[in-house]
Amino acid sequence: MNIAIVLAGGSGTRVGGNLPKQFIDICGKPLIIHTLDAFNSNANIDYIIVVCREDFKLTLKTWIDDFNISKVKDIISGGTTRQESVFKGLTYLKDICCENDVVLIHDGARALVSSDIINDNIVLAKKYKAVNTVIPSSDTVIKSVDKSSISSVPDRSELFLAQTPQSFEYGLIMKAHNVALKSESIDATDDCQLVFKLGNKVQFAKGNKLNFKVTTPEDLILLEAILTFKK
Repeated sequence: MNIAIVLAGGSGTRVGGNLPKQFIDICGKPLIIHTLDAFNSNANIDYIIVVCREDFKLTLKTWIDDFNISKVKDIISGGTTRQESVFKGLTYLKDICCENDVVLIHDGARALVSSDIINDNIVLAKKYKAVNTVIPSSDTVIKSVDKSSISSVPDRSELFLAQTPQSFEYGLIMKAHNVALKSESIDATDDCQLVFKLGNKVQFAKGNKLNFKVTTPEDLILLEAILTFKK
């Protein structure tokens, strides 16, 4: 099986307003519904688990029913960190998944994930067990220790920007999370970090610039413009 865990538990404070960013209406649908629809419409996805804030679960369930996102099997409460939220999703799947089933972990605020990205993640995860969706860095990246002047300038050709989904064999990502908890590592910003720390190779899947994460008000404007253009 191929199961998507979609993370919709963030507060979205950088976007502003009263609603978390993933619940803001964009072109007649909440942002999270655009994201879920990308996985729901992909023939290779068997079902979807959504990790959500407790106080938005009922609202999200209503939207999922209204927009006929039929592959969502459950909405579960998230944790206080991204890592905890993912672990809750993985734990929910423990009696459902086999060791070699593929789990795709995706940010709910990346609404423009393509079918090609999803399909490539599945193919590569089955082959390599761990996959990170990336794009090459098109800008020079500057490292600053004091946050006010240049400390070093890494070679741009060796730098990539991580996106999601990040996809894994279920047994591997579950092991990575359990090892992290035992070592009291509780606030990893993504799941590939945890797998990499086990000594496992993480294969790249090709992302694209449209698969951006909505973080700022400007991102919302860009997303709305793209979705409007696609209509």
